[in-house]
Amino acid sequence: MSWLTDQVAAWEADGLLDRDQGRQVLARYEAGRRVPVARLMLALGACFAGVGAIWLVAANLESLSPTARLLLVGAAWLAALVGGEVLATRGTGAARVGAVRLLTALLVGAVVFQAAQSLQVPAWEPWLVGCWGGAALVHAYASRAVAPLVLATLTLATYVVWGTLDAALSPAPLVVALGAAGLAAVALAAVHEERAPAFAAVWRTTGAGLLLVSVVVAAVPLDGGWTDLRTWLSGPVVAVLAAVVLLVGAAVLTGGRLARGEVLGGATVLAGSVLLLAWQVSADAVVSPSVADLVRALSGLTLCAAAAVAVAVSGTVREQRTLVALGTTALVVATTLQAFTVFAPVLEGAWLFLVLGVALAGAGLTFDRTRRQVAAAL
Repeated sequence: MSWLTDQVAAWEADGLLDRDQGRQVLARYEAGRRVPVARLMLALGACFAGVGAIWLVAANLESLSPTARLLLVGAAWLAALVGGEVLATRGTGAARVGAVRLLTALLVGAVVFQAAQSLQVPAWEPWLVGCWGGAALVHAYASRAVAPLVLATLTLATYVVWGTLDAALSPAPLVVALGAAGLAAVALAAVHEERAPAFAAVWRTTGAGLLLVSVVVAAVPLDGGWTDLRTWLSGPVVAVLAAVVLLVGAAVLTGGRLARGEVLGGATVLAGSVLLLAWQVSADAVVSPSVADLVRALSGLTLCAAAAVAVAVSGTVREQRTLVALGTTALVVATTLQAFTVFAPVLEGAWLFLVLGVALAGAGLTFDRTRRQVAAAL
């Protein structure tokens, strides 16, 4: 409404409308603020019902046999799956259809865990979460629904973190795994940009979040990270990284100019994170940092800031507020972590908080000014 009022005033100033006509145009609209309570309650209800179903499976339901439990959970999942598609065919509200499809994606996790229990597979295996994410991903593409895709990206990201930490001894492999997964998600966003913009937005947000987490973790001083990374690399891991490279190549060839820039930016962030891992720190970097440790910390903070600003600029251009929020959060977290891990031994408590406050304020002003300049240029 504010935008329309400004436009009408500009039209009146240019002589396209007189004052009475401008009032008539504005009278056709009114500013409204309504909270989508029904949509929120439907989504929360679906989440609670799905989590409750998984919880019941985890509780083992000793009164039923494994086969009966599997059939019960499978019947609930099938009913939700068919019900969601029937509602979509009848043209039911998007909020109701989205809630049922979200419940379906949650219930498929219950089916996966119950099947694992029936096969005597421990429930704490990370690959079960990966199977859940893969099933939700298939459901999302089969129904072309955003809600299952959001759940699929969250579960697959959890699988990447859990599986990497389960197989590695340090956060260094986690940096590479998160960066590679984030780069793959950004590349998928570029591939989906024209045909499925809603899917592209989900993949872009997921990829940006994973890349920002990877660079923030890489900026923290890690002793021996490079050695652990070389130990972690194996044939299957190298094959997955090669697949990510092929996906990036396809995105660069098929995506638009902005999408290609995002993919190349993600690749640059991943390369910078690997270089930070290769930059060894002294054994007492946190207790008594050397000049090289301080230079590394500043370099890591600069890379984090550049990545955060790039994500925020992309969010401003695409009008995705989640990207702007991700960039802002990453900048604050990276600055705070560096302050309390590397610069804390150099500065006393009061000076540390003073310098950190000034740094955050300056970074925030620069960040917001950059975002406003981009918005004004658009």
